[in-house]
Amino acid sequence: MAQHVLLIEDEPNIAEAIHFLLTRDGLRVSHVAEGVAALALLRQDPPDMVILDHMLPGLSGLEILTAIRAAPDSRNLPVMMLTARGRDREMAERAGADRFMTKPFSNAEILAEVRAMLGRGLGRG
Repeated sequence: MAQHVLLIEDEPNIAEAIHFLLTRDGLRVSHVAEGVAALALLRQDPPDMVILDHMLPGLSGLEILTAIRAAPDSRNLPVMMLTARGRDREMAERAGADRFMTKPFSNAEILAEVRAMLGRGLGRG
């Protein structure tokens, strides 16, 4: 069964690019564009990792990350935070982000980080 990535991103072009890249690499990707739906999907279809935008409508990425870390069943879930603002890195790390990536990023960069977080070797996919 393919590993599952939950992508929480409200910018359609970025979401589409990441979705395409990860599915082409053999991953199953679920996408939501706002926080409340993300938390619901997290419970309904638990992922192997989360890619989480910082600035979202409704709940912020930091609020979602706090909820992920507070729940016993998702406390150790790998989370990569995305943001267009580099200064948000410290807040994301304090909230429990495992990795942090500033927009814009290259396809190779995000793919390498996701593979590393899921324990997939570079030769796979």
